[in-house]
Order: sequence, then C-alpha cells, then structure tokens
Amino acid sequence: MPGYQNYDAILGRLGKHKLGRSCLYINKLDDIDMDVLAELIRTGLKDLKALWRVHPA
Repeated sequence: MPGYQNYDAILGRLGKHKLGRSCLYINKLDDIDMDVLAELIRTGLKDLKALWRVHPA
C-alpha cells in the first residue's frame, strides 16, 4: 500500500488501530470492522495500480 495519508475517512471507521509509516497495526481482529478493512485494502490496491502499472509477461 502506498501509505495511509489519504485514507483518513476510511481509517476513522476502521476501529482500534495504530499507524506506522506504511504499516497498519491491529492487535485483535475483533477490534476492527472487517468490512472497512476490506474497503481499505481494495482502495489501496486501486491506488497502487494507478501509480504502478503491472504488465503480465
């Protein structure tokens, strides 16, 4: 993921977590909303794809 600086709206709904530079720290999965985590992952992958195109061989 290209960091979490642009994901404040999603992270605000995630639940109990901490952030590093490009790391998301979760102690227990029960502390977070799994649907919001899935949204965060999808959004991050979409943004990553826009930055770095992957061309299969």
